[in-house]
Amino acid sequence: MKHLKKLTLLHSNDMHGDFLAEQVDENLVGGVSLLSGYISKVRHEEKNVIYAIAGDMFCGSVIDSEFHGISTIQIMNMLSPDIVTIGNHEVDYGVSHLLFLEKCAEFPIINANLYLKTNHTRLFEPYKVLRIDGMKILFIGVLTEITLMKCKMDKLVGTFVTLEDAAAEVGKICNTYNSTDVDLTVLLTHIGLEEDKKLAAMLDPAWGVDVIIGGHSHDLLDAPVTVNGIPIVQVGTGTDQIGRFDMMIDTDENRIDSYTWNSIPINNTTCPRDESIEEVIRSYKDTTDEKYGRIITKFVRKLTAPSHIEETEIGNLFADALKDALGVDIFLLASGSFRVKELGPVVTKGDFDECFPFDDSAHLMYWTGAQLRHALLRMLRDEALAGEHTEFYQVSHGVELEYDENTHTLLKLNFEGEPVEDDRLFTVGLQDFHYKNLKDSFDLTHEEVEKDHPQREIATSCVQVLEEWLQKGQHQDAVIEGRMVIHLTEENLRKKLERTV
Repeated sequence: MKHLKKLTLLHSNDMHGDFLAEQVDENLVGGVSLLSGYISKVRHEEKNVIYAIAGDMFCGSVIDSEFHGISTIQIMNMLSPDIVTIGNHEVDYGVSHLLFLEKCAEFPIINANLYLKTNHTRLFEPYKVLRIDGMKILFIGVLTEITLMKCKMDKLVGTFVTLEDAAAEVGKICNTYNSTDVDLTVLLTHIGLEEDKKLAAMLDPAWGVDVIIGGHSHDLLDAPVTVNGIPIVQVGTGTDQIGRFDMMIDTDENRIDSYTWNSIPINNTTCPRDESIEEVIRSYKDTTDEKYGRIITKFVRKLTAPSHIEETEIGNLFADALKDALGVDIFLLASGSFRVKELGPVVTKGDFDECFPFDDSAHLMYWTGAQLRHALLRMLRDEALAGEHTEFYQVSHGVELEYDENTHTLLKLNFEGEPVEDDRLFTVGLQDFHYKNLKDSFDLTHEEVEKDHPQREIATSCVQVLEEWLQKGQHQDAVIEGRMVIHLTEENLRKKLERTV
């Protein structure tokens, strides 16, 4: 006869400091007060409950940015997750600051990737075994280097390079601890849904990985994606929803006997409020409102950035502002710099900071037409157009490109109405992060690009440049001009339509 025990596994990912509920029609949606209310409700109703977070608690709100994550840790302490893994944005304030924040956390943070290069000492515990009602639940935290490019700027910190490395590490941990009668093994990953699928396919079934709870790609799933017998789940971004597994665990066979999974909407019709968390958030918000409530500018209308992998109105406006203010031929502005899909028409300091939260210096480089073509082809690679979280860029005015994904060719690359010649020299502006990760972003090396024309820093703060540019002109507008025309494959066109829906 089977010995079955019920486990309720709640999970969030990519919360990005989304503390406040939003008014949608007549309902309040999201926010950590209602999220906390739901978690507390489930913990009261069910016997065995675990709440896990799959990375990116930080960055995306002015409250988080103003207090450099300390506010987020205090609020997360009140949510009381049982286990958390880090995401790429956990290192935005620096690795040393992250280690300080970990000391402030009243919950375990796991990660099997980050280590000191000098002696290969891990910065975090790679796994944690949680014991509940006689069951042992093994959690392993996984990242890969593609999601941690910022760590490359720290010469003392290293990361695992490939999915293969990550899979091997998972195998080593599972082989070591499965002998301790682990009933359930969960990977907490922050690598994106497509990478989760690849990772699941690499895992040996004998290792006993039962579930992958992921993040990073912000996919809101209707049902788990199953690969190699492993259900993979993720619940979009922010606090508008929470994932819920209701599992029956076979404690004799150390496996899931059956489960249901749902993405639960967080709103005031189904979730009670947590007034204690509201009081803490209110104290932070009172501080930030005074500073961030001032109006920077007013657009003609609301501008949008609905996708990271196509030309957008906000992208055109900001890329043009940086090009014109800094006097370069072309500015390539990372689409990932924008953290909202809409901005305006009235833009406060707080609105701007939530839209563009990552400040960087700007570098001027000299690229030939051939190097520009090569860099753009790197940007337009298949995995980027499939919606995976690779780097993509908004181009400033003057650039026109047309690309056919079926043939992997640039059908057109013009600058100011003329075809780009391979030997023509262009001044190109880049944010510091992307300048330092030139090889990953553009498949160019500093040696080949800077051989005859050394780069130089032309602004210490892109945020200051953009703020000044916006403040000096009211009633600004931006439209889609056809700067980037991309002919997708049928498969990626279908994925694009699915993301739009």
